[in-house]
Order: sequence, then C-alpha cells, then structure tokens
Amino acid sequence: MKKISVVIPMYNEEEVVKTSYLRIKEVLEECKEYDYEMIFINDGSKDKTLKLLQEMAQENKKVKILSLARNFGHQAAVTAGIRYVTGDAIVIIDADLQDPPELLPEMLTLWEKGNEVIYGQRKIRKGESAFKLLTAKMFYHTLNVLSDVEIPKDTGDFRLVDRKVIDVINSLPEHNKFLRGLFSWVGFKQKAYPYERQERQAGKTKYPFKKMCKLASDGIISFSTKPLKMVGGLGILTIILSIGILIYSIVSYLFNLNSLTPGWTSIMVAITLFSGVQLLSIWIISEYIARIYDETRNRPEYIIDKKINF
Repeated sequence: MKKISVVIPMYNEEEVVKTSYLRIKEVLEECKEYDYEMIFINDGSKDKTLKLLQEMAQENKKVKILSLARNFGHQAAVTAGIRYVTGDAIVIIDADLQDPPELLPEMLTLWEKGNEVIYGQRKIRKGESAFKLLTAKMFYHTLNVLSDVEIPKDTGDFRLVDRKVIDVINSLPEHNKFLRGLFSWVGFKQKAYPYERQERQAGKTKYPFKKMCKLASDGIISFSTKPLKMVGGLGILTIILSIGILIYSIVSYLFNLNSLTPGWTSIMVAITLFSGVQLLSIWIISEYIARIYDETRNRPEYIIDKKINF
C-alpha cells in the first residue's frame, strides 16, 4: 500500500489547529487505498499550538510532531518536515486552510498518471488585499526576469511531490532555501494544478510585509547572479553620466550658461549620483557576501526540541 505524508508547518496557529487536523484527516481517510501520516512542525509557537498538537498525537499515532527550539521561519520548518517523511507522495500544505485539503484526491490522481511535482497554481486569491496581490505579481515577474530558472507564477508551497524529488531536495546542502524555486530547479515531470485559494480560516497571516521582503530576497539571490552583473552596468552608466556632466561643465564655462556658482551643479549631481550608485552596489554585493558567510558557518537550518510519534 502506498503512503501519503502530509507536512504542515505551524506558527501560533492555535485557532486553526483542530480544524486543520480534522479536515486533512477526513480527506486522507477517504483515500482508503493509501496509508498516511501527518507531520506537524511547531515552529517555535508561543501560544497553545504545541499543547493542542500533543493532544492530537496522543489520540492518533499517525500524527507526528517536530517541535523546533525557536521560530526558524516557514521555509526552515518545511525543510525539517520533508526530511522526516516516510511516504511515497509528499504533500506540503499550510495550516490556515487557504489551500483546501479537499483537492488532494485530484492531485493524487495526477501523481498516479506519472507527474512527479503537482504544484498548486492560484487562479483566484480570496481575502487578499490589492497591495498583496500587486506585490506578489511584481515579485514573480522580477524573479523570472532575473532568474535562470522559470518559476511558475501565482504558486506557493502547496504541492504534491514524488518521494524521489524530495530525496533530491533533501540532498541539497544549501541554507536559506527558497523551496518553490528549488522544486522548479530540480526538474522532473511537473504539472500545474489551478485552484481557487480561500480566505484564511482564523488568526492572522504569518507573512507580514517584512517577511515577504525577506522571502523575495531569498528567491532572487538564490536563483540569480544578475544583480551582481547589474552592478557592473551601473558602473558603466555612471561613467557615461560623468562624461556628460564634464561636457556640460565645459560648455557652461565657455558660454557662461550657468548663473549659479561655477561648478555647483556638476559637483552636486556627481556627489549625489555616484554616492547613490556606490551605496546600491555595496548593498547588492553585501547580500551575496552574507549568504556566503551563512554557508561557511554551516549552522543547522533548524534545531529540533521534541519529536513525538516518530
């Protein structure tokens, strides 16, 4: 009998823990031809999430819990979960139920037909602000312009993946993983599954603007060196502009076109322009250096405090 492993990261989700568990469990038990396990990752929650998970684990031994020592972030929590799966097909789904678990049977059908990565593609996103929709669209457009690997638009981490793909992902040693990009990068037979994303069942989003910016940064830096090449382009552009400023200064001096203090315009333009370009270049380079520093430290992506039912 084939087995399904469902990976559910959680951070301060006490309001949806039971609802999420019951809905996913109901769907899995309807798939009678499959065995299953549910792996919940408590990502350093400060509310009653862990306590509620422990109660469910006592009732159902197919519920397994990884409790992290602190909040390491969504991508680290998912990474922890997929390293402990034992199933033939692995599902990654968030606890907020915006991605309906009732879609799993159809995704399993696509998997049985030979597709090895079935990723959910949002055709409608209910309950999300116009600002979030706009920034998400800008993010995927920018990422695909810069990246050497095409990452499907309007996708998240909701997907069903074959075990051999998970084994490849688990073998990658890098830190600061951008999983939805890695699943595209590894290849294999991929299939989009369009669906309507629902409103969050309860609680607040765990991806405020600051975390969204970090995720965008991880995605761009992990899959593109083009920003570094852009620094060189900025250097060439500033040289051209400086030549233009020099010509302007000479012409102004010869024909007395500048009514201001001689040299004031050219000096101010040169200082502000070149300073801005230099600071921007240093920031881009420092982001890549910071990633190199993270890799050389070789610290674990997460630390597990408790394992239950493993």
